[in-house]
Amino acid sequence: MPPEPPPRATDRLDDDDYPAYTMGRAAEMIGATPSFLRAIGEARLITPLRSEGGHRRYSRYQLRIAARARELVDSGTPVDAACRIVILEDQLDEARRLNEEMRGRLPTGERQGDGTG
Repeated sequence: MPPEPPPRATDRLDDDDYPAYTMGRAAEMIGATPSFLRAIGEARLITPLRSEGGHRRYSRYQLRIAARARELVDSGTPVDAACRIVILEDQLDEARRLNEEMRGRLPTGERQGDGTG
């Protein structure tokens, strides 16, 4: 079997977790300021990676989280509370995903709530 070809540089741009965006570009993309990104970083909502020069770099996944926090802050929620809400929403989504995954693994007769188990 031939060896796998090395990943192309453009493949990383399709990766939601690849830290492709500088702080300035990230702030611009979500309609916020760099200080907002620093604030949600200090609240530990997101932890940007650092470039070799020490500059913050953000992924698309982190930008989606930051954008949700910005929506909450724009509607009057304090930054710390917005960060906690986003974390809880993310945990709930993950729990739902795991629940659906586990339901798919159980035989039909053992699923809860179907009246057979």
